[in-house]
Amino acid sequence: MLLIPVLIGVTIITFTVSHVIPADPARAFAGGPKAQPETIARIQAELHLDKPIWEQYFYYINDLLHFNLGKSYLENRPVTDALAQYFPATFELTIFAMLFAVPLGIAGGIISAIRQNKLSDHATRIIAIVGYSLPIFWLALMLQYAFAYIIPIFPLEGRLSVGMTPPQSITGLFVIDSILTGNIPTLVSSFEHLILPAFTLGFATLAIILRMTRSSMLEVMGTDYIRTARAKGLTERRVIYHHGLRNALIPTITVTGLQFGALLGGAVLTETIFNWPGMGRFAANAVLGLDFNSVMGFTLVVAIIYVIANLIVDLLYAFVDPRVKLGGG
Repeated sequence: MLLIPVLIGVTIITFTVSHVIPADPARAFAGGPKAQPETIARIQAELHLDKPIWEQYFYYINDLLHFNLGKSYLENRPVTDALAQYFPATFELTIFAMLFAVPLGIAGGIISAIRQNKLSDHATRIIAIVGYSLPIFWLALMLQYAFAYIIPIFPLEGRLSVGMTPPQSITGLFVIDSILTGNIPTLVSSFEHLILPAFTLGFATLAIILRMTRSSMLEVMGTDYIRTARAKGLTERRVIYHHGLRNALIPTITVTGLQFGALLGGAVLTETIFNWPGMGRFAANAVLGLDFNSVMGFTLVVAIIYVIANLIVDLLYAFVDPRVKLGGG
């Protein structure tokens, strides 16, 4: 189990980087250049910043062992409470982005591969290149300008319309909670607010999945067992989907798992531009505000998400390809 070594490595790197930067978080929390010396000293003592860095690290590890990520000075509450509030928003945005990106990416990759060098192939390749190279902040701003200002059919920002009360919290996901509580107006509003940021977040992922699926399908469709399957008289549909796609999905699953972990880690630019109250915006504010506890807590959660995503990818390998054995057997 590599979870523990990975998390220890993450804590060491994050702690070291955040504590060697030339900045004084205690002074920043105390009010900046005009802060009183006694206030700065008190905050330094609370954060153990008056101790050597190696001793500060052991204080940090001791807190982690007690499931304590410390206090967020920017929000004046425990980091765990802040992350628990912001994670559902990021999770909901990620789920909708992946629901858009994965099916279209795989379908586009298959079409591009089986119709190589034809019009549909050129079209999907253009989409992949544009999606892969387009700056995400530019896409977000253009979508806002086009569909919130010029043609105002989608909301500009946030998770709900102004003045609308969030649904009763069951899962923290507004769409799901609205369905579970039968709150139709909130369901419609939350879904409308998801469309632009989810498309922005998922477009780059769509491009990556499309390119990977196309490349894998082209490689698989040229192998001997595909030619053998065709020689046996199998239908082209069965050759493509039963023999070709299942073997071509392994690289696609890998990329999808990594992208899912990356998006769950917090899409800083997307969440900031769309004023989406998720972990990405929380982390960006923490970095700008020198809130070490929040930065390190966020990084630790992201590391755990990546490890879990990799575990799920490994399990999916065995499901897609029976030749893959788990547990070294």
